[in-house]
Amino acid sequence: MTISLIQKYNVPGPRYTSYPTVPYWEEEGFTNDIWKQTFIKSFQESNQKEGISLYIHLPFCESLCTFCGCHKRITKRHDVEHPYIEAVLKEWQLYCELFPEKPIIKEIHLGGGTPTFFSTENLTCLINGILSKAEIASEHEFSFEGHPNNTTRDHLQTLFDLGFRRVSFGVQDYSEKVQKAIHRIQPFHNVAKVTFWAREIGYTSISHDLVFGLPFQGIENIIDTIEKTKSLSPDRLAFYSYAHVPWIKGNGQRGFRDEDVPKDDEKRKLYEIGKNLLAKKGYHEIGMDHFALKKDSMYTAFEEGNLHRNFMGYTASKTQLMIGLGASSISDSWYSFAQNEKSIEDYYARLEQNELPVFKGHLLSEEDLIIRRHILNIMCQFATSWDENDLYFQELPKVIEELREMENDGLLVIQDNAIIVTEKGKPFVRNICMAFDLRLQRKAPQTQLFSMTV
Repeated sequence: MTISLIQKYNVPGPRYTSYPTVPYWEEEGFTNDIWKQTFIKSFQESNQKEGISLYIHLPFCESLCTFCGCHKRITKRHDVEHPYIEAVLKEWQLYCELFPEKPIIKEIHLGGGTPTFFSTENLTCLINGILSKAEIASEHEFSFEGHPNNTTRDHLQTLFDLGFRRVSFGVQDYSEKVQKAIHRIQPFHNVAKVTFWAREIGYTSISHDLVFGLPFQGIENIIDTIEKTKSLSPDRLAFYSYAHVPWIKGNGQRGFRDEDVPKDDEKRKLYEIGKNLLAKKGYHEIGMDHFALKKDSMYTAFEEGNLHRNFMGYTASKTQLMIGLGASSISDSWYSFAQNEKSIEDYYARLEQNELPVFKGHLLSEEDLIIRRHILNIMCQFATSWDENDLYFQELPKVIEELREMENDGLLVIQDNAIIVTEKGKPFVRNICMAFDLRLQRKAPQTQLFSMTV
């Protein structure tokens, strides 16, 4: 990979956890009634066939990590836990009143914030409250994000007893200098301890999240982090690009200077070294930024063409309907998106009025649905085709012409009715998706909305 390619394609671009991306939602004309209609339609089409997914946002953290882009509330007061759990269960009840039949839950994911900020008692109350109004799919997957510094064995055992079998631990980097810069002091032995506990208890999939491009991070840090990671043998890994977007995150990313952050070819070199090391350690690339051992369900889903991507990221458990519970959560009925109130106070206020706390959304057009499938194919399978009539769209010839230059650069191969991303092109998959993003093509942003693609 040449420096010129990196400089050429390192532009702001979406990560495509949805299409259209949130800045391009058409909020005008969207209403809660429209959301309910598409939600019920999707439920009726998919509940018996595949079940539904739940994402539950637990926003509290005891301290601020400066690399984080999630919606969170920093507090050391744990008396906030119970009222929040009660609010989430009330929101769930409002959805349950809309279901024409009992929901079948295939997937639950607890994200944050810091889910392990909550006590085991409150987490038990939450999950039991959710499951009391639902059936559990035979092949379900329950997962949560655990902070190695505050995840206890009791957390792991309690959630395991509630049906959770997958846990993801945020690691980022083991360098003390890097950890100080991102305000995430987390010794290796803390990660080792929770990883061993999870394995002893019986978790079948343990994941570690690593980040490249962090402030002060060098090649030696990437090598050391991956060597330490391999010694713990997590089943899957996320190897994310650090999104340096201080214009969005404010003071949270002003704890270091811009020049302290690796850029362009320097940053891409960190990725290439890390990716090659992971391959030598037996990890296979599946989708953008994700790697898994062959024994993991994510690898199987990728090999069988069943990998899916939504607002939770990649998942091996595809469902047409995903309901987001909690402040700032985003729901997806396939036909429309809906986001909850971002502030906890506004979220509570809407629920007190017995209203679903949705404050904005987007109803997908027929064109959106076609483009969405192409982008999902590229993100999940590194290929897409249009031999089926329902995947052809009017601007496709123009998109193909735009992709010619990427083909000349060796990033993809264009066939009669398909494109295939090459090994060389995988780091640029966001750029390839951008060629299909008609909303982005028609209205380029006037200010920088997205992180850099490289």
